Amino acid sequence: MKINRRRLLSALGISPALLAGARLGAQQSAQNQSPTGNKVAKSPKAAASEKFIGFNPKAMPPSITLIPMAPRLSSLDGKTVYLVDTGFHGGGALLNQIQVWFQQNMPSVTTVFKRKAGPYAEDDPQLWAEIKAKGNAAIMAIGH
Repeated sequence: MKINRRRLLSALGISPALLAGARLGAQQSAQNQSPTGNKVAKSPKAAASEKFIGFNPKAMPPSITLIPMAPRLSSLDGKTVYLVDTGFHGGGALLNQIQVWFQQNMPSVTTVFKRKAGPYAEDDPQLWAEIKAKGNAAIMAIGH
């Protein structure tokens, strides 16, 4: 049975980069041999200065600042709900079905369909300002 050293080290929480360090040590050891295969003596000072450094690839995650959720509405009656399409494939079709559902089941709710400018991760300050000024809630189709 062949053992995958990288997976084994990862499971133990050890960086696979240590494998590269072990190979480097083997190469240096080979360089310390004479052409006849005899080891070349190192000075005790040089031998004492050698060391290996290993890094944990998991590291420490950055601290997280929690942002509270927006206040909940007690009811959607008479409110305006923005339906925001971010451009994710199929998001617009889903939001159109949500808009139809509101028209059939909650006609007192006004729905406004908007397509966010730019790619998903890009900010759209004009749209956010409009939703803040004219809307009471927003549903975003962000995918996955």
